[in-house]
Amino acid sequence: TMNPGYAGRTELPDNLKVLFRPVAMMVPDYALIGEIRLFSFGFDDARLLAQKLVGTFRLSSEQLSSQDHYDFGMRAVNTVIQAAGILKRTQAGMAEDLIMLRAIRDSNMPKFLRDDIVLFRSIISDLFPGVKEPKAEYPDLEAAIQEVSASFGLQCPADFMLKCIQLYEMTVVRHGMMLVGPTGGGKTRVLRVLQGAISKLKGTEGFEQARVYMCNPKAITQNQLYGAFDLQTGEWTDGIAAILIRHMSQPDTEETGVTEDNIKWMMFDGPVDAVWIEN
Repeated sequence: TMNPGYAGRTELPDNLKVLFRPVAMMVPDYALIGEIRLFSFGFDDARLLAQKLVGTFRLSSEQLSSQDHYDFGMRAVNTVIQAAGILKRTQAGMAEDLIMLRAIRDSNMPKFLRDDIVLFRSIISDLFPGVKEPKAEYPDLEAAIQEVSASFGLQCPADFMLKCIQLYEMTVVRHGMMLVGPTGGGKTRVLRVLQGAISKLKGTEGFEQARVYMCNPKAITQNQLYGAFDLQTGEWTDGIAAILIRHMSQPDTEETGVTEDNIKWMMFDGPVDAVWIEN
């Protein structure tokens, strides 16, 4: 793809551009797409909920501060609908507007800066008047986080606990995410404490031994990370990422003790740039 102004992309040269016919594109109707997807998850009041969802993101993009990691496009809409569908399945008796409110909150709140959280709360309280924000409770997980924090010699203030719970909620609804923040901000500690807490609850429904497979994508070349095709010999050489993913999907239980039921996280621990993350 040749997206103009996008990091890691180049513009098409003019002499090549004239050989192609221009095509006009338009912004899709997010509300209609959301409505159809909500119907597919079994929501009765899908039209109104889809309009509220799109309204929330429109107002957020206008009123919240501009940050690199904020995204209020179709991808964000899709994530919220996916989260709402999971909640609809697991908690069929809950009111639909409450399900949507919780899905919007759980999918977006973790990425907002402190000042933007206040604005976002006021936006969703305007769009969902009279609906009280539901509080998700994880008593077992919270107790395990406290224990693991103490074993690491860490204190466990409310903000740290909140970030651990938010990361857990993200792992349930997303298959990939980023932990961003300054050096010493607690990113690694949140991940490691949550890993220990989930592993501690092994045997409880929804929890298993959690394993982290880590590599630094900036410490090696692109070909070493993803693999490369040797033009001389015609052989393909697997990269480190490919080998780790094979270990995760087809574990050698006898040799490593890893089972297919284990929760496995692939962690690329390093600076983010468009070159490695887009491949």
